[in-house]
Amino acid sequence: MRQGIQSVLLQAVRRWLAVQARRRVLADEAGNALIELALVLSLLGIPLLTGTIYFGELLLDSTIVTNAQEEATGLGVTLNVTPTMYYACSTAIGGTTYSTQVAANTACTGGTSHSLQFIKVATSATVTPAYAFAGLSKTVTLNSVSVQEVEE
Repeated sequence: MRQGIQSVLLQAVRRWLAVQARRRVLADEAGNALIELALVLSLLGIPLLTGTIYFGELLLDSTIVTNAQEEATGLGVTLNVTPTMYYACSTAIGGTTYSTQVAANTACTGGTSHSLQFIKVATSATVTPAYAFAGLSKTVTLNSVSVQEVEE
């Protein structure tokens, strides 16, 4: 009988040791999730953040170029502005353009077609984002075109 009690005690001790060994293994892995999160954020999070900053700044500069007359001083760079005047037929505004009103009047024939005067302003600026990142351009040229009919 004594041997039976020893056998039961031995099995209980073995189970207890197995449970303790599993606890030690799990306790050693408790910080792994935090380390994995830090690695993933450093590999993916930082490039995403820097890319967002880079393209956000370019979007802001693009808006300034588009609104050139009001915000030209916001760029701190040379802004190139090229105005052009042209004429088009009222029935084909997106079609052929003419450099003079005489040429437009000659081409715009018909009962409802007449010449219209337009001004086109093209702006461009080469900007250097405040932050430079590997793989992204150090300077970017931004362009914008605005067309408006001249009211007579």
